[in-house]
Amino acid sequence: MSGSPHRPVSRRRLLQTSALALPGAWALAACARDQPLSGPTGASSAGGSASGSAAPSPAGIPIASPQNPVKWPINPGNEPIASGLEPEANATLRIYNYPDYLDKAVVKDFQKEYADYNVTVEVSTFNDYPEALTKIRGGSSPYDVTFMSYNYIGRLVYGDLIRPLNHDYIDNIADVWEEFQNPWYDLEWQYTVPYVIYTTGIGWRSDLIPEDIGARPDPYDVFWDTKYAGEIAVLDDDREVIGMTILRDGGTDVNTADPAVLGAARDAMLEMLSLSQPRVTISGYTDIPEGVLSLSQCWSGDMITGQNYMPDGVDPSVLRYWSPPDGRGLLNNDFICVLKGGENPVLSYHFLNYMLGTEVSLKNFSWVGYQPPLRSLTPESMVADGYLPENLSAAVVKPEWFQVGYPVLELPPEVEAEYQAIWQQFKAGA
Repeated sequence: MSGSPHRPVSRRRLLQTSALALPGAWALAACARDQPLSGPTGASSAGGSASGSAAPSPAGIPIASPQNPVKWPINPGNEPIASGLEPEANATLRIYNYPDYLDKAVVKDFQKEYADYNVTVEVSTFNDYPEALTKIRGGSSPYDVTFMSYNYIGRLVYGDLIRPLNHDYIDNIADVWEEFQNPWYDLEWQYTVPYVIYTTGIGWRSDLIPEDIGARPDPYDVFWDTKYAGEIAVLDDDREVIGMTILRDGGTDVNTADPAVLGAARDAMLEMLSLSQPRVTISGYTDIPEGVLSLSQCWSGDMITGQNYMPDGVDPSVLRYWSPPDGRGLLNNDFICVLKGGENPVLSYHFLNYMLGTEVSLKNFSWVGYQPPLRSLTPESMVADGYLPENLSAAVVKPEWFQVGYPVLELPPEVEAEYQAIWQQFKAGA
């Protein structure tokens, strides 16, 4: 796939890529390690424990988790639209999304599909979810459809920002995994349909790092290995790096509010800085294939996309990806929803249904590199049909992993502040 004309941007955050850590950072890291971590008194896990007690936000919004599934209310005056309505004619469907997180050819195909209604599609972009939420709340742009992560759904529902779905318009939901026909973050899929799924793991080039990282007793240890100092990177994402560190230290609650666990994670992350000098970046999907980095923490879809960035003469067979093969690692999914401020609700429902269709989902997958939760996709078929080579088969996400994996959940504001404090200490030394 070398020389592919599209160059997608990372799905999560278009943040700055950081330079290599400066030599003086280690003194700063040592000082930061001595700073106390002020955890919320008596705080419990934000939904990741097995106790089954969700931690509500101060505003009383429940936090959904696999142990605490939530059926969101339908707000008065925001009931689902009637069945049997025709799509809006002469309309502009306004989509709000990450840059390059949706195949432009799929958008054009949708316009052709609805040519009788004289439909056009306009795609606007955001850099991260907080920016998107702020603009949606502002209401200055009548976006119809947006792509989001489930740790924002409570704010979308209680902010009266999204429309409940009329299922009569969305029969293609039958093509997706059962897990997403009644997801824990939106029981009875009242507001959302699934978009893509992904794990968080480690990507590398085997010609630059001949070691089989996945064969280590704990592959996460590679980020603390001085042998690879200056050659590696972690994601520019506080939840992903803190979560990985918790897993590396033997924990499983990647949404913990325990000050002792968070303090230990902070100390381990600062130790990582001093040992391996990692970059903090979201461009591993280009930097690893191009040889700028030898290894990076990354999302599974980034390594699949990475096939498009191989230098001339370098075969994609050198790419590798690892996440826990039993599925007990970080994994998540994004969804699509209809915004209340949009002007074309019927057309929006048709677009959601269109995106769930098997052929459309596969075409989009071949471009963005992120796997849709389709019944027809199997690890074997994805390799056989050329969506990814055998050497990247570990990047395939399996349905059963959503029963055992560790999703990144919404946090109460006071706990989120603790995560951000750790992250700022870490990035100050990177």
